[in-house]
Amino acid sequence: MNAQEINEIVKKQRRFFNTGATLELSRRIEALVKLKNCIQKYSSEIHQALRKDLGKSDFESYMCETGLVFSEISYMLKHIHSFAKEKRFRTPLAQFHSRSYQKPSPYGVVLIMSPWNYPFLLTMDPLVDAIAAGNTVVMKPSAYSPHTSDIIAKIIAECFPPEYVTVVTGGRAENTCLLNEHFDYIFFTGSQTVGKEVMRKASEHLTPVTLELGGKSPCIVEKTANLTLAAKRIVFGKFLNCGQTCVAPDYLYCDKTIKDDLIREIRKQITLQFGAKPLDNPDYGKIINEKHFQRILGLIDTEKAVHGGNYQWESLRIEPTVMDHITFEDPVMQEEIFGPLLPVLTFESIEEVIQTVNQKPHPLALYLFTNDKHIADKVTSRCGFGGGCINDTIIHLATSEMGFGGFGESGMGAYHGKEGFRTFSHYKSIVDKKTWLDLPMRYQPYKEINNKLIHFFLK
Repeated sequence: MNAQEINEIVKKQRRFFNTGATLELSRRIEALVKLKNCIQKYSSEIHQALRKDLGKSDFESYMCETGLVFSEISYMLKHIHSFAKEKRFRTPLAQFHSRSYQKPSPYGVVLIMSPWNYPFLLTMDPLVDAIAAGNTVVMKPSAYSPHTSDIIAKIIAECFPPEYVTVVTGGRAENTCLLNEHFDYIFFTGSQTVGKEVMRKASEHLTPVTLELGGKSPCIVEKTANLTLAAKRIVFGKFLNCGQTCVAPDYLYCDKTIKDDLIREIRKQITLQFGAKPLDNPDYGKIINEKHFQRILGLIDTEKAVHGGNYQWESLRIEPTVMDHITFEDPVMQEEIFGPLLPVLTFESIEEVIQTVNQKPHPLALYLFTNDKHIADKVTSRCGFGGGCINDTIIHLATSEMGFGGFGESGMGAYHGKEGFRTFSHYKSIVDKKTWLDLPMRYQPYKEINNKLIHFFLK
């Protein structure tokens, strides 16, 4: 799709939005119901596409993609009336007699750019929030997950006229053309490098953005933790989707006194969850493409690997791999891993952990395993991070009740549920002043009585 075609799409959507057609709640609800039914209709094709792109099993595809989209739609349908209501506020006495309120209003024409690692979830979830808030949407799924992009385009074409919601497929050329357009809001999920470019291009039009990025999310295991349970949950979170999860535990940071026991439990759990030969497990996924496959292999230090390390070129699979005796200077600690490698580092005190984490770019997630409530409060209060879990991994993003988003280098803004509705809405602050009374104190010529009155009202 060329620049002229993309420009025409944006113009058509803006004309459609300006008719007010998306403002009625009944229209938004109808759109969400239709989307939900269509996803249900094509659920098998969606799961087949996810298997082709990422090797995901049907169970994982539902648990981590389509099921979460259904949950977001259901939540939004349940709460959309309350989210869209005007909210009253107290009016200062100086403005007597008036009604003060905030009115949620859609931004207008929204661009959603999504990644390849959870290509269905991370495209559809923000779409649900944007539609609920009353916007029109241009969607740009990743070129790296083409089968999922195709089924998304099929679903959207069946559910919506293009002036309401449409999908633009393609690669960098299409991304560039889209970012040259003037959107009213941009929602981007992806790498920090591309996120910086999105923000730079958005600034040319002063377009507000939400950036959902990533980073090296630490998994801290303190000596009071239940090591067997910790290992079970760490292995689940780290190697889900072959580690290609923006909130996956990037590295293990554990008390040096329990390191050997923890590694032993992690090795057991890898075998229990993925089998003695993970590369032969049909439910174990694959790396998205050869480029990322080679990048991840380049991060493996075979001399420090204490579990795994094997791989298959033909299937783009890498075993769950654990590396010990890692320092913050090792190559694997210089970038977000985004693959099935778990480097293990140690600490001597929680104070050391806090200082180390805070010296590095703010991670998208932080995980802490401990049975000491004081330590949990200390770490979660003093460390900067987007969100996380105590004694678990990943699950904090699987709810519509709380917003999910980054902080600092890991992004800005949030979505899911009410936060998603707020993200795609502008809240107009309005004072409705009555006409039957007009206090004269603010008008010139100013007199002494005006001065006394203004001091009385504004104290």
